[in-house]
Amino acid sequence: MDVSECVLSAGRAVLDVVEREWQPLSGSELEHRLDQAVEEILESDLLAKLETQPPAIYVQLLQSQANTPVHVTHTATTTSSPPGEEEESQERLDNVDSEAVKHISELLQSSKSRARMAGRARLSLSHTVLLSLTLLSERVSYRSVSRRFQLEKGNIHRIFFSFCDRINMMEARQIRWPVGREAVEALFPFSSLLVKDKQKEAQGVLQVLGVLGHTRIPIRLPIGKNDVESMAPELKRMKTEAHPDSWLNLELVCDHRGRFIHCRISKGSDVDRGSALRDRLKQHPELMPLDSCLVARAGYPLTAQVLTPYTGSQGPREELFNKTLEGHFQILDQTVANLRARFQRLRYLDIGNFERAKAVVLTACVLHNVFLEIGQVVQGEFVDKEAITQEKEGPVDDGGVRRRDIIADLLFEQVDSERT
Repeated sequence: MDVSECVLSAGRAVLDVVEREWQPLSGSELEHRLDQAVEEILESDLLAKLETQPPAIYVQLLQSQANTPVHVTHTATTTSSPPGEEEESQERLDNVDSEAVKHISELLQSSKSRARMAGRARLSLSHTVLLSLTLLSERVSYRSVSRRFQLEKGNIHRIFFSFCDRINMMEARQIRWPVGREAVEALFPFSSLLVKDKQKEAQGVLQVLGVLGHTRIPIRLPIGKNDVESMAPELKRMKTEAHPDSWLNLELVCDHRGRFIHCRISKGSDVDRGSALRDRLKQHPELMPLDSCLVARAGYPLTAQVLTPYTGSQGPREELFNKTLEGHFQILDQTVANLRARFQRLRYLDIGNFERAKAVVLTACVLHNVFLEIGQVVQGEFVDKEAITQEKEGPVDDGGVRRRDIIADLLFEQVDSERT
C-alpha cells in the first residue's frame, strides 16, 4: 500500500468518527431526548411550586411516587368554577389510591408497546395515570383538571386518549377467557339443590362458568353543526324517542368474583345480542369445561352452553328454574353497579366519536379487572332496572332446550324429595 492510499484510509477513518459523533439525531432519538428533558423540567417545576404553596394535587403526586401516607388539607383557592364543584373534585383527587397509580404505571411500563404517551408537554408516567384516573373516576371538567395539573385543556385531551389507547392494548392480558385449570377453579355451583354425584353428573349442568349480560352507556350523538339543519326532522323525533346510537351496548361475561372474562362493545343500533359469543363457543367447545354453562337473561340465544330463563306461561317447575337463574344475575348486576360507581364518567360520555367512546369504555373495563386484582372494590348500588324487564326469548336450538328441561326437572325433583 502506497502513501496516498494510507492517507486516504486514515482520512476515511477520521470522517467516520466525526460523523458518528456529530451527525443529527434520528427522529425517534430526538423525541426521546426531548421527552426526558421536558419531564425533568416539569418535575423541578412541580417541586418548586410545592415549596412555595403546595396545592393538594402536588402532595398527592409525590405520595403516589413515594407510596407513603400523607395527610392532605385542602387549601382554598380563587377559581372561576362554582364552590361546590371545586370541593367535590378535590375530594375525589385526594381519594385516588397511590397503590393503584403505582400498579397501573408498572403494568404500562411492562407492556410490549413502546409507544409514548401523546401530549405536547408530556407528564411522567405516574402523573399521566393519576390524571387519567381522575377523568375516569369523576365527571370533572377538562377545565378543572387543567387548572390542577397546570396543562392546557387540549393537551389533557391528547394525554387522556393516549392513555386509553395504551390500556386498550392490555385487553387480551386482563380480560381473558379462562382455560384449563383456571377455568375449573372459576366454576361455581348452579344450585345448592344439585349435588354432584355419578348418577347426576351425566344428566345436567352442575357448574356455572360465568354470567352473560349487557348494559348501556349513554354517549353524545355524532352530529356536527353542519348536520343540524339537514337533520331537523330527525332531531325533533329524538326529543320524544331516544336515538339507538345515543348509547353503546356493553356486553359482558363475569365470573363469580365479578371479574370480566368477556367484553364486547357495539353501537346502540346493533341488536345482535350474544350471537358472536354463541358461535365462538360452538366452534371451540374446549372453552367450556365438562358439565358447565353460562347463564343469561331472556333475549340471548339458548344453547347447550348458554342457559336462559323460561318465558311465557310458567308452571312451578319453570318458576323454580328462573328463580335459580335470578340469583346468578345479581352477580352481574352488582358488578356493573361497581363499574359505574368507580368510573362515574360512564354515566354519560360526552363523546360523539364511536371509536373514542369505545376506547374509554374498554379502558374502564380493563381497569376494573386491574383494581379487582389488587383487592380494591368499590361497592355500587344497583338502581338501573333495565336488565330485569321481561324480554322475549331469543334464538333457541334443540340442544339448549333439552339441557334446560333436564336441569329444570332435576331441580323440581330435588325440591319434591326434600318435601317428602
